[in-house]
Amino acid sequence: MSPSFVEELRWRRMLHDSMPGTEEFLASGPQKAYIGFDPTADSLGVGNLVQVMMLVHFQRAGHQPYALVGGATGMVGDPSFKSAERQLLDAETLEKNLAGQKAQLMKFLDFDGPHGAKIVNNYDWFKDFGFLDFIRDVGKHITVNYMLAKDSVKSRQESGISFTEFSYQLIQGYDFYHLWKKEGIHLQMGGSDQWGNITTGTELIRRMGGGEAFALTTPLIKKADGTKFGKTEGGNVWLDPNRTSPYQFYQFWLNAADEDAGNYIRIFTTKTREEIEALEAEHAQAPHLRIVQKALAADITARVHSEEELDKALKASQILFGQSTAEALKALDARTLLDVFEGVPQMTVSKDALAAGMTILDIACADTALFASRGEAKKLLAAGGVSLNKNKVEGDYTVTLDDVIGGGYLLVQKGKKNYALVVVS
Repeated sequence: MSPSFVEELRWRRMLHDSMPGTEEFLASGPQKAYIGFDPTADSLGVGNLVQVMMLVHFQRAGHQPYALVGGATGMVGDPSFKSAERQLLDAETLEKNLAGQKAQLMKFLDFDGPHGAKIVNNYDWFKDFGFLDFIRDVGKHITVNYMLAKDSVKSRQESGISFTEFSYQLIQGYDFYHLWKKEGIHLQMGGSDQWGNITTGTELIRRMGGGEAFALTTPLIKKADGTKFGKTEGGNVWLDPNRTSPYQFYQFWLNAADEDAGNYIRIFTTKTREEIEALEAEHAQAPHLRIVQKALAADITARVHSEEELDKALKASQILFGQSTAEALKALDARTLLDVFEGVPQMTVSKDALAAGMTILDIACADTALFASRGEAKKLLAAGGVSLNKNKVEGDYTVTLDDVIGGGYLLVQKGKKNYALVVVS
């Protein structure tokens, strides 16, 4: 196993903290480790990818990764560094969320062979565990003082924390104990905000089982400009294409600042150190070409969605910069078309009027979104400065329903950079 898993994390800037002895434990041979995923949504977000990639690198180093989906802990809600109580989820919503996350995890990990990944659900061992049994058999081993000393709890003492959320660290700690006892797992990994919960587990293992266990955490990712990673003006960036389209997903990574792209390509891809450093050297020669961002965006989009969806995203990305053909534009579905032209002025014409016969001049002047006057439109049409769906047109060109793209749109372009999206209603 070379380089070692911990060394791999170090150069990838993914190591925040670890318990003494963790590195020696991992160096002693193939081991098992797990990371828990909170089923608060039916999709993982790009923020979860840090932990997914931890499992990927762990497996590539010759170890066996476990992903724990929290069917039980999801009913409680992790209070760690949250300012307020979480909304509790019902069983049906949890089941839907768990199914969605499981499907996404399976895209990243290899589930075959002696080191094949496993997915476990803590509801399986909690569903028949009675409350009285739990507080008698587990709760007696951890003092309230110990639990209050955790930073994740301290931060909520002024605003208030319910007993439900206060008990979360004990439940997560028992997960670790259960997996240590039943699966032989001696290492739990997670984000640095999980340190308190993880070490409660190592303490339970020591007190309940007389065994030894370890903890390892990643740093929380922060963008160079101080804004939160994984969010855009439109909200969270999700792995589910129905929540975040492959085009939007690709653009998220492509638009990363240079200061962030170097971190992201280390964390979110499996490219080697040599490959990344070569890309960075090439990028430094021509930063405007965004070589690191393009390599990062292509790698992660293909893995999350597919090579086919990456190809579509690449073609869609070229449209705004005049490097695309009319055929590529027509190939876009409505969702991607609207994503590409988000924020572009929109006009509306009726389907019946279009069917009855409208010239490009009629379309262009249906609204003042693109042309200030009919005279301006005529002048530009005569000069060849107007395009319909990326094809140059003249003033007498008759627009028909055959020109409609994306199931109900026309794209009118003035010059090289000004667009209007015509909605055919």
